[in-house]
Amino acid sequence: MPELPEVEVVRRGLEHFIVGRRIEAVEVLHPRAIRRHEAGPADFAARMKGRVIEAARRRGKYLWLPVGDDALLAHLGMSGQLLVGPPDAPVSPHVRARFTFSDGEFDLRFTDQRTFGQLLFCADGAQLPSAIAHIAPDPLEPAFDPDQLSERLRVRRTGIKRALLDQSLISGVGNIYADEGLWRARLHWARATDRLRRAEVSRLLAAVQEVFAEALVAGGTTFDSLYVNVNGESGFFGRSLNAYGRDGEPCPRCGTPIRREKFMNRSSYTCPVCQPRPRNGRW
Repeated sequence: MPELPEVEVVRRGLEHFIVGRRIEAVEVLHPRAIRRHEAGPADFAARMKGRVIEAARRRGKYLWLPVGDDALLAHLGMSGQLLVGPPDAPVSPHVRARFTFSDGEFDLRFTDQRTFGQLLFCADGAQLPSAIAHIAPDPLEPAFDPDQLSERLRVRRTGIKRALLDQSLISGVGNIYADEGLWRARLHWARATDRLRRAEVSRLLAAVQEVFAEALVAGGTTFDSLYVNVNGESGFFGRSLNAYGRDGEPCPRCGTPIRREKFMNRSSYTCPVCQPRPRNGRW
């Protein structure tokens, strides 16, 4: 699933290509793409027709396009793509919704091979759609408060990686960037949040912000053809990963082989020397 850098790359592309354009028509080609719009495809299309896209905004892994007081909210799921291109280009069988604009220069296609992503019309959602009001600010937005997050982390009794993946605490962080941030901060994913020192929390948050910034410059992390920008181009931050996916490869810092461990039905990658595992999960 794309994480904050990948979604931010898409947001920037939308901001460049479609902000200011008026929607001429909407075709919903697969009802699952708008499954939370109870009134159905025709109503969804009617609500979007004639609207001007005024901005492209993001919180964590969600992005939305304000149209007046309302908004079009998008979550890319595991394979969703928002692609901008010429209207006469062949329509892929994985296109789930298509937006055409009055100037005819581009169209916008929501493509989703696995159909886990979705679009949602949000009334009065231009500033922050109510559907994502419970999502915490992410480390790249002005509303993010590192001191408040530090306090919330230190009163919880959980592992630090579980906390990083909790979108009600901090949004935008997924498995890849959690591992990369923890590696940079020299913290094991099982460290207990209530045993972390303030300096360790500050070091971790700085590491997460740093890796996000570097990933954005590289266009995000792409392991297959599914995570792309609005032009269909892949990111190349995967070449710069220090821990994630590098099982058995030498740690770039100390040379010890990176270790893969089971974590919440997924995997976590750590350096056993730089990120020593806490005894009984606690220090």
